[in-house]
Amino acid sequence: MLKIGDKSPDFKLPDQDENIISLSDFSGKKIVLWFYPKASTPGWTIEGKGFRDEFKNFENKNIQILGCSADPVKKQKKFYDKQEFQYPLLSDESHEMLEAYGVWGKKKFMGREYMGISRITYIINEIGIIEKVYKKVKTMSHAKDILNDIGWFYKTNVNYYNNEKNFTIYIVYH
Repeated sequence: MLKIGDKSPDFKLPDQDENIISLSDFSGKKIVLWFYPKASTPGWTIEGKGFRDEFKNFENKNIQILGCSADPVKKQKKFYDKQEFQYPLLSDESHEMLEAYGVWGKKKFMGREYMGISRITYIINEIGIIEKVYKKVKTMSHAKDILNDIGWFYKTNVNYYNNEKNFTIYIVYH
């Protein structure tokens, strides 16, 4: 998993309409990159709808939302259309980008081990640096939680990092 201060790995992936999307396409914009295990499952549909419903609030803050899973483009398209999402859903069937972001790995469920996608969301700043990592998310409120945190982060980022022994000051441009 990436951590705050890491450079975000670039990627080139198809979205639900087979457009090739890369991280560098959004230079100068903050990005919410959320990973979900499987399109059209109940929890991830709720989370995706949260981003859909808060889309204008993210857009007003110059924040691009990107969803990503290992689902094929066709499945992403069906999910996108059915839920009327306004933001790209990326398809990484090769798991290359998922591995680069540290979200693809061993998982356990009911005593069974398998490879899958972890519930992680990254906030990436305007120059491609990881600004915040959400390791656990509440699907019902995740989008609003991020909006609340972004407001908090802008107001307190210097003081927050000053409390650390080894700290980095992030200058946030609006």
